Amino acid sequence: MSTQERMPSYGGQALIEGVLMRGARYVAAAFRAPNGEIIIKSEPLGKIYTSPVRKWPFLRGLILLWDALGLGIQYLTFSANIQGDEEEKIEGPKLYLTLGLSMGIAILIFFVAPSAVAHLFESWLKLSTWWGSVIEGVVRLAALIGYVWGIGKMPEIRRVYQYHGAEHKTINAFEAGIELTPENVQACSREHPRCGTAFLLTLVLLSIVVFSLLGPLPIFWRLASRILLIPPLAGVAYEIIKFTANNLTNPIVKFLIRPNLAMQSLTTAEPDLPMLEVSIAAFNRMYALENQEMSLQNASVAAKQEGAAV
Repeated sequence: MSTQERMPSYGGQALIEGVLMRGARYVAAAFRAPNGEIIIKSEPLGKIYTSPVRKWPFLRGLILLWDALGLGIQYLTFSANIQGDEEEKIEGPKLYLTLGLSMGIAILIFFVAPSAVAHLFESWLKLSTWWGSVIEGVVRLAALIGYVWGIGKMPEIRRVYQYHGAEHKTINAFEAGIELTPENVQACSREHPRCGTAFLLTLVLLSIVVFSLLGPLPIFWRLASRILLIPPLAGVAYEIIKFTANNLTNPIVKFLIRPNLAMQSLTTAEPDLPMLEVSIAAFNRMYALENQEMSLQNASVAAKQEGAAV
């Protein structure tokens, strides 16, 4: 199987003191427990990842991203609970309240607030809707970059960024055919074109174009449109990322993804060898399960063919 065929199947996510790796049919995560032990958790992915919906452009992005978000939150919560004691565990109503507040704050900061600021500038300076959309996009982009940079100064988040770098390095090493040892993986790049950071930046840039086409709107509908259009914009952004990931040798694509790769200098950091050990453990478990599934499928096909021949 070539690298180009493998690439869409493997992705990951940084966790708290851990890394999640996702294949075509299985997900595995490895965590460094407070006692230094590596804990590994794995399970089959939902049927949605192998269903016909994966072939439906735009809609597949929205559905798969929503499912991936839920999966990421599940494992992020699990990793947080490993690091804390029983009294600090996040579960039940506390978990739902935390998620609800986080999502609400994110929508407020990255979508509603930039639109409100742009509306004020349009009113004060008598600007056109197009210029207002540009200002809105610049404010939104500045908010995203400032947020990512700011939280990266926190020691706990800095370690998450290091695990993010470990995840990228591990996948890059695998795709380059390099043996997965901490020392080998350390030498690989921590940038990767399929990173979620690339998706966020693409979503922000895409929103500038789309919102500028809506024309002048009353403030209520302007703010509402920013929220209501998040799902379809996410679906389009997913298709853009998928296209660029499948055409990395194209000079134009290489040029277009430069901002996405540059953004990763803020969301990743150089991991140490123990972090790489965790990332490799997650990848190896996921890859072993994927190969086991493939072997069983091949054996089943061979048995059916043999039976038909008889």
